[in-house]
Amino acid sequence: MMIKEYKEIIEKKLEEYFDERLKNPEYKLFKDVIESMKYTTCLGGKRLRGILCLEACKMFSGQYEAAIPASCALEMLHAQSLIHDDLPCMDNDDLRRGKPSNHKVYGEAIATLAGDALISFAPQIIIEK
Repeated sequence: MMIKEYKEIIEKKLEEYFDERLKNPEYKLFKDVIESMKYTTCLGGKRLRGILCLEACKMFSGQYEAAIPASCALEMLHAQSLIHDDLPCMDNDDLRRGKPSNHKVYGEAIATLAGDALISFAPQIIIEK
C-alpha cells in the first residue's frame, strides 16, 4: 500500500470518529469541544505517525486494518500537543498549517478542553474498536 492511501484511510476514519460523536445526542453538551477537537485533528498534515503505525502492523502481521484505531489515536495525541502548544500561555501562535489556531477559532477555554479531551479520546477509540 502507498503512503497516500494510508493517509486517506486515516483521514477518513478520523472524520468518522468525530462525526459519530457529533451526531450522538449523548454528546450534545460537548458539541463545541468535539468540533474543536476535530478542527485541529482533521486540519491536515503528513500523518506520519499513523502511517508508520499501519505499516508496522502490516510488516509484522501481514495486514494493517487492525491498527487503524491506534494510528488515529496517535494522530489525535499529536493534535492535542499542537492545540496546547499554540495556546497563549505557551507559544501564542495565531496560525497552524496556514489556518487560525484552535484557540483563535474556539477560544482559549474550549481549546484547552479540546486538547485535554483528546488525551482521553485517543485511547478510548482503541478500546472501543
